[in-house]
Amino acid sequence: MFLRLFAITCLCACATFSLAPDKVFTHIIKTRSIDLNNAHGLAMENRLGRNVVPTGYYLELEPYIEDGVYEGRVVINVTWNTETDEINLHCAPDVAIVNSKVELFGESGKSQEIAITQIDTDAKKSTLKFQLEKSVPASSIGALDLSFKGKMETSTSEGLFKSSYKTDQDEERIVVATQFRPNNARRMFPCFDEPEFKVPFDVSIVRPLGMIALSNMAISRVENITDEPNAELVHFKRSPPMSTFTMGFVLADLVQLGNSIQYSDKTSNNFEMRVWGRPEYLEALQEVPDKFIRILNEIAEFNWPPLPLDKLDIVALPNYQGVKPTDNWGLIVFRESDLSSSGHIQLTHEVLHQWLGALVTPAWWSDAHVNKALVGYLAVETAYKINRGCEMEVKWPMTFLYSLYYEYSKRYPHSRITGMKQETVSTKIELLFRMFNYTLGDETLKKGLKMFVTQRAFQTFDGDFLWQSLNTAASEAGNSQKIDVKAIAQSWIEKDRLPVVTVKRNYDSKTAVVSQKLYLRERPHDVPDAGRMSWWIPLVVVRGDNLDFNSTAPLAWMKDQTLELNNMPSKEHFIIVNPEEIGPFPVNYDEDNWNLIAEFLKTERRTKIPELTRAKVLHDAWNLAFAGELSFATALNMTLFLKHEENLPVWDPVFTMIDHIDRHIWDIRDKFNAYVISLLRPPYIKLTKDIDENEKSWRRNMRNLFKTFLCSAGYKPCIKDAQEQYSKWMKAQNPDEGNPVSDRYLCPVFRWGTQEEWNFGLQRVINFPPSRKQSERTYLLKTLSGCCEDKYKLTRLLNITLLEENGNFTERDIFLINNMFSDEPVGHTTLLHFIDDNWNIIKQKYYHRTNLWSHLISTATSYFTTKAGLDLVTQLYVKHQGEFGPAEHIIEKAIRNIKEESKWSSQNLPVMEKWLDDYLERNGVKVEKKY
Repeated sequence: MFLRLFAITCLCACATFSLAPDKVFTHIIKTRSIDLNNAHGLAMENRLGRNVVPTGYYLELEPYIEDGVYEGRVVINVTWNTETDEINLHCAPDVAIVNSKVELFGESGKSQEIAITQIDTDAKKSTLKFQLEKSVPASSIGALDLSFKGKMETSTSEGLFKSSYKTDQDEERIVVATQFRPNNARRMFPCFDEPEFKVPFDVSIVRPLGMIALSNMAISRVENITDEPNAELVHFKRSPPMSTFTMGFVLADLVQLGNSIQYSDKTSNNFEMRVWGRPEYLEALQEVPDKFIRILNEIAEFNWPPLPLDKLDIVALPNYQGVKPTDNWGLIVFRESDLSSSGHIQLTHEVLHQWLGALVTPAWWSDAHVNKALVGYLAVETAYKINRGCEMEVKWPMTFLYSLYYEYSKRYPHSRITGMKQETVSTKIELLFRMFNYTLGDETLKKGLKMFVTQRAFQTFDGDFLWQSLNTAASEAGNSQKIDVKAIAQSWIEKDRLPVVTVKRNYDSKTAVVSQKLYLRERPHDVPDAGRMSWWIPLVVVRGDNLDFNSTAPLAWMKDQTLELNNMPSKEHFIIVNPEEIGPFPVNYDEDNWNLIAEFLKTERRTKIPELTRAKVLHDAWNLAFAGELSFATALNMTLFLKHEENLPVWDPVFTMIDHIDRHIWDIRDKFNAYVISLLRPPYIKLTKDIDENEKSWRRNMRNLFKTFLCSAGYKPCIKDAQEQYSKWMKAQNPDEGNPVSDRYLCPVFRWGTQEEWNFGLQRVINFPPSRKQSERTYLLKTLSGCCEDKYKLTRLLNITLLEENGNFTERDIFLINNMFSDEPVGHTTLLHFIDDNWNIIKQKYYHRTNLWSHLISTATSYFTTKAGLDLVTQLYVKHQGEFGPAEHIIEKAIRNIKEESKWSSQNLPVMEKWLDDYLERNGVKVEKKY
């Protein structure tokens, strides 16, 4: 039976929403936000016109759950802003319009139907255009009455979707729910599906008896359906004005956890909170109510306006496949595992969206970056206060910063994965909020955010509103330095780059000259306009003669290329600029200041410097040396205090840089490995004593990291342990049936083990049964080819795969082997010699398989970093010039890049080797030549 139509009295009621003038949709944002240069996807979507805009929805839906289809009717109250004879709105191609009608309402309340002469659809844009028989004057009000039908999504958890799950009694249960973020409301019903259109919703849903029905608001009444005794029509209360993407509902066989909680706080929040899940999962959700109360109490400290909601439903939805929770207003839907997890960050993130996203909404998708960044920052800060940093293991913001530094220091950021660009932009803005929290002060930031949320409640915003609110708060706080928050933010947001600050002290005059320039690690440093780039940089300085890390007001904000600081300490004391990574930029110093920091860190007073700052100076030194801005001798000196260091955040950059440097120092790798073992062994031994099964996760993670890098460097106890475990597999009666030992033992065995052990692994790849998980074979092949440092073993692998074309190895396997060779100097060196020695055969076999041929040449030539490597590649190029075909440009580009890398190697490797020689001799460490 088709959906019951509303009575005409209902239509008239829908046309007279009684909202205050400032709550009706009139706030179209016209000011331009800070430009997020390459916003793509949704940000580039064509907007609907503003000639006709919605003022309210009355939506009724009847799902036919077994069939996976639905029917519905929506009455959209509209206002004509300008005279026009057409109405444009969104509707996905899969949603069929069954009936349509446009009515005008006169002052007397009578309605007049306006004939629709034509309906045009644009499947690509998911829009509909209703052509009317005549123009409607500006300021007219009316309604668009549409009946529609469509299919539920079954392959994804987007739009209106249907999924199923099995109970503990093996009974199938059905779930019907929505996920409309970011623009999926149009996939269920015709609507004005843009965030700016914030209007009230009246929602009614037909639900089968026995299922719960949840939506944004509480149920107002339930109506029996005469001709359908197994279903009832559930009417929900009218919502506050909201965007279509925050509307949602759930139909499911769920039950409530305990009794409802009436939550209230000092900001006048007062709503019912309920937690829902399947009966057999409720035990895992026992702590959820208390978590949300703690989160809401922390958010109350921001003193934002109360939520205009009468309830908040929190749902653990079985078999929900969404990437992130559905943050509908008043109805948050989680994956079961996410809701029952021990952390607070994700839960806090979703609760914050009730204000930042629903109450206050980004005007357009490009502004969503700012909203996402603000929510991300506040979620971490709030969760940190709740559990005192245990969840983040005090690694935030370092994990964000490191990836940001590496990406933005490339010659071509995001050149490989453009989709990452939006994430890094949001991450950078998140770090800007952290920077403003330090530099403006916590209370000033809170005041600015309160001002922002209060002023934009029920409305939309662009970035300018937010920055201006912070600016006003800073001015009212009497900030002595006149700053423009928007200008500061814009200087960071508009560039896909970060600066490096260099501080050169004059110890006699107690001054310091500070300069800034583009930060680049990847060579060559030939970025256009690099010399003209500048950022607004807060210069927060901590002095060695007064280690005050609580005072974070900048001595100055630097916009120009250089600036002089006065009243610096005497030559006996260091300075640290940008402590705690207040701003997202590394800092370089003159050699004397670096040495002062290094010497202080070796004393027992080193803990006077907080661990994040200890991590910062260590990370900065290594990265600046890698970038060619600092001597590696100085950078390596900065690691000497680590034998006393027990904090994972401080060690984190060490592991990263060992991995980065390891790929560039093949000629002195044995010495470097000996240094790594001597550095890591003492704290690792300490971590392995008195292991407690209830120990903190950070300690367990730290021990695993130490072991991984010790194994990679050739630590004998690690190799012995791995070989003993590996031997169990070698002695197995049927080794091809499965690997009885942990995968973590494979790499140490293949790197440092015997020929027999490596051959055994090779046979397991060749004889791998098709009945087993192929991912296990992939991992085995990756470690077999990527961990091995013996050219004879690797040559054998190349003979089998490239020359013999063993049928057990696919073309995909060859690509995989090549990828693993690219990370190891012995790998790509062996491949280059192999191609040179077997040129005619390999060219004949692979030249016309263009992708594979190019991949082989690229791997064999593109990853060298020394003069010796340059000579090898050049000799190959000269010997076969003109024969590389589609790979000719690859080897030519490789030669150009290796020339730059070889300059780096010739400059840095002798310095590193001398330092390593002195260090190893001074500490009595013997170097073992592995190959």
